Amino acid sequence: MQPIERIDTEAQLAQAARHLVALEPRFAPVLEAGPLPLRRRSDGFEALLSAIVSQQVSVASAAAIWARVEAAGLARASAMARATDEDLRAVGLSRPKQRYARALAQADLDYGRLREASSDEVIATLVALPGVGLWTAEIYAKFALGHADVFAAGDLALQEAVRGMFDLPARPSEKELRAMAQAWSPVRAVAARALWVYYRLEKDREGIR
Repeated sequence: MQPIERIDTEAQLAQAARHLVALEPRFAPVLEAGPLPLRRRSDGFEALLSAIVSQQVSVASAAAIWARVEAAGLARASAMARATDEDLRAVGLSRPKQRYARALAQADLDYGRLREASSDEVIATLVALPGVGLWTAEIYAKFALGHADVFAAGDLALQEAVRGMFDLPARPSEKELRAMAQAWSPVRAVAARALWVYYRLEKDREGIR
């Protein structure tokens, strides 16, 4: 099977899902329930700001805050750079996230270069920014750039999904889950999608926005 480095289409996702089941058959029941969501989105400032907004809040809260950010016209770097504390407080951004959002707006990232960079290069570039941790960088690489082999092991929903799917006695730590996910390379991003679906089916709530 030709390895897939980027997942941009439903067909590529389906091919990578078949590869995942060959690596770990316990994913098969989730995939049989229906096609996995592609969740691809445009890259750039807006996508990265959206990931920052989603940090450490529920999916519902993140969606509500992001809707206010968009309604206020703050999803553009130029607007965010001009925003006042009051503007950002009004849309629901905490004081730390106000600082991170402004820093991102002023960072002048070369988003075009990131499109061609490896996963390691993307993550190294992004985590150098204030407020952008490994989870945020991996979410951006996965959904905004389509990287097939990134896995946000710090995500609590993924940890809880793995605990249930693999009948573990306790939720794995980020380090434990990252080590476990090595077995699903080179399609770890597909494993993450499957685990988020499993989490939704088991918990009746979304684990990712």
